[in-house]
Amino acid sequence: MFFYSVPCPIADYKTSIAHLTAEGAEIEVRQILEWYAGVYEELLAVPVMRGRKTEKEKFAGADYTTTVEGFVSATGRGIQGGTSHHLGQNFSKMFGITVEDHNKQPTNVWQNSWGLSTRTIGVMVMTHGDNRGLVVPPRVAEVQVVIVPVGITAKHTDEERKALYQQVDALEAVLQAADIRVESDKRDEYTPGWKFNDWEMKGVPLRIEFGPKDVTNHVSLLIDALLLKSLLMRHTGRYNLSTRYPRQRR
Repeated sequence: MFFYSVPCPIADYKTSIAHLTAEGAEIEVRQILEWYAGVYEELLAVPVMRGRKTEKEKFAGADYTTTVEGFVSATGRGIQGGTSHHLGQNFSKMFGITVEDHNKQPTNVWQNSWGLSTRTIGVMVMTHGDNRGLVVPPRVAEVQVVIVPVGITAKHTDEERKALYQQVDALEAVLQAADIRVESDKRDEYTPGWKFNDWEMKGVPLRIEFGPKDVTNHVSLLIDALLLKSLLMRHTGRYNLSTRYPRQRR
């Protein structure tokens, strides 16, 4: 087996694989389809259906084309997620691509063609995004959680603001220790509402709102952008976090 990659438009790379036998080529076609599905379902949280294109829809020159298809609920339409083509010997016969078989006789190779493209990002955005902004699934989000200090007004002293920020830093450290990609937004020049919108547009899936009253009550508000729900998170001990009851999004 050998392969080569060819760059195509729109950042799409197709890899062409050559096999000695038809059986080996067909095994790979199905394997690649499962890899596609794994990217969508396990990383991007996008459910897909596996199947085969019709004769009219298959890649021109291929024996058959397999595909994973997603569903965009906002439009009610399906979308092609990725294709894996079994080319048979069509192109190897056309271009004279041969190898020696076990009997040292020249034979035309069996070929496949496959490759993921930036289409996967578009499918993810269309599946999870909404009118509030981008929503990136936690496994691929650059920032999984953002902590936004709230409740600080002009009436609060610098010492109170500093004390709150220290608590925010402590909470951030706990999350980092759990291998969670987290940032705290302590920019004083912006209001909490502006920050909420800013992080929602960036697609951060989880937001923690933490203010002076929350420090006193040992709680914080967790906003889930994926489920569109708010959770009141109770802090037990020194930031040993456990979720409590779900309530309506504010």
